[in-house]
Amino acid sequence: MTDARVAGVGLTHFGTYPDRTGRDLFAEAAVRALDDAGIAPNAVEEVHYGNFMGELAEHQGHQGPLVAEAAGVSAPATRYESACASSGAAVRETVRNVRNGEVDVALVGGAERMNNLGTAGATEALAIAADDLYEVRAGMTFPGAYALMARAYFREFGGSRSDLAAIAVKNHRHALPNEHAQYRSEISVEDVLEAPMVADPLGLYDSCPLTDGASAVVLVSEAYAAERDLDTPVSITGTGQGGDRMALQDREHLARSPAAEEAAAEAYADAGIDAADVAVAEVHDCFTIAEVLAIESLGLAKHGAGIGAARRGETTADGDRPVNLSGGLKAKGHPVGATGTSQIAELTRLLRGDHPNSDHVDGTVGVAHNAGGTVASAVVHVLEVEP
Repeated sequence: MTDARVAGVGLTHFGTYPDRTGRDLFAEAAVRALDDAGIAPNAVEEVHYGNFMGELAEHQGHQGPLVAEAAGVSAPATRYESACASSGAAVRETVRNVRNGEVDVALVGGAERMNNLGTAGATEALAIAADDLYEVRAGMTFPGAYALMARAYFREFGGSRSDLAAIAVKNHRHALPNEHAQYRSEISVEDVLEAPMVADPLGLYDSCPLTDGASAVVLVSEAYAAERDLDTPVSITGTGQGGDRMALQDREHLARSPAAEEAAAEAYADAGIDAADVAVAEVHDCFTIAEVLAIESLGLAKHGAGIGAARRGETTADGDRPVNLSGGLKAKGHPVGATGTSQIAELTRLLRGDHPNSDHVDGTVGVAHNAGGTVASAVVHVLEVEP
């Protein structure tokens, strides 16, 4: 079996693009990834593309061949939909295809347009990742769902809004030097606590923004990289996926994420590592409480201890194990279909040394955690620097 080598990565700036289409955004990211890899578009054998709400935001389905054409690639193309974990799932399938010898060069990525729907429209579109019959029709939105999870966590383990605020402050600070981030401005704990409440205990600054953007990664086989003397220091050495019941009321746990725990265990076993080996992580912090649940699911903090990790400085840039050095979804932004491959792109840059926050990484192993909905689906990948 061969590892999937990361030959190139590409990102658009994450933000608001009222006059650009999803295919246009993906083309920009894909061209950057191919240029970074030094690989021509005609060498790509497969395209794997993550997108969640294209039918609602752009009245466009069947996007695989559409974005391949936009990227200048003539190859079979498939779209993946797993809510916010769409391109994470696409990466997992691509890694498998490279490993089993079906493909030597693949382009994997994702894109999303959200701001053209407006806040109300985007909130409604995002809600279809919840259970329509038992949650959406009752008025459930994702801020409300994650607020319920935060309340459950506080009841079981303790914690406060100030603890959550420290996560938002940390991730905004991490985003400052990141040229791709939507929000490159510092905030304080007081800013977070005084901001308008969205769904108690989550306020405006506990929530990620609506974001337009795209990301892309070129994955190649070890043999292809060696034959062409490509510079591919980073490999995806582990991949895992887990699932949970869709509706919150059917869950055994609200203060834990079993799907992410399963995905992490599988990815670690696949890579032959454990949580103690991880030097840096990019996790799915769509809300501040989501980062807490993520680092506990990954084994980077014990259950009940993740709530204070940012406040104690453990997950900050200068901490023992930085989390979301990109700024995370909270400050870098969350163009839903692009987020999974964005995490892979950011970790690759952090590990190979060309990210503005690379100096804060002390190690050779990174982990990416991408979640769908209220973590009814989760995908985890291990990235390592290899000879």
